[in-house]
Amino acid sequence: MRILFIPAKIKAELNKTKIEALKLPKNIAIAYSIQYIDIANKIRNILSKRYNITQTTQILGCSKPIFSKNTEAVLLIGSGQFHAVSLAITTNLPIYILDSDKLRKVSEEEINDFKKKQQGAYLRFLDSNRVGILVSAKPGQENLKRAINIRTKLKDKKTYLFISNEIDVKQFENFKIDAWVNTTCPRLDFEGFVFNMDNLGEIK
Repeated sequence: MRILFIPAKIKAELNKTKIEALKLPKNIAIAYSIQYIDIANKIRNILSKRYNITQTTQILGCSKPIFSKNTEAVLLIGSGQFHAVSLAITTNLPIYILDSDKLRKVSEEEINDFKKKQQGAYLRFLDSNRVGILVSAKPGQENLKRAINIRTKLKDKKTYLFISNEIDVKQFENFKIDAWVNTTCPRLDFEGFVFNMDNLGEIK
């Protein structure tokens, strides 16, 4: 059996006039998810006449891209809040979202709301008795050794390792776990209904 991978790409007509009229910092990086690659390349070609494009990079749900020091802001080509808030928190750079020729900046309120959620999850972790430690079997996301290491440090709590190739947060309610520690995709905590999850780096 032969498996053929066909990338899904967003097809849309760009309004060149609106793109040329965008007001952004002088030194910007362009980020995009894979389905927006063609659009991102077209936008880069248009904006490069007025702006210094420090880099153009694809982002994944689990990635934490590093931008050059002279980057003043990131222009994210795409839709939704997932990548935008994630980039804002991990890079400490202004993040602009361009979706269907409409530009908006990720607000401080959006960033602070998520930070409050993280702080609440950490406080619940400190007060928890039963802790589930998530481990992915996927290459690039597998952190079994680190998961075992942190388990040995949580001597005052009952800990359980959950190892899976696919992490389905909807199944969490089937287990009597007070708090979850995530060693897989660092953006798993962006699931809107997960309020008791901490990433590995957030556990002290």
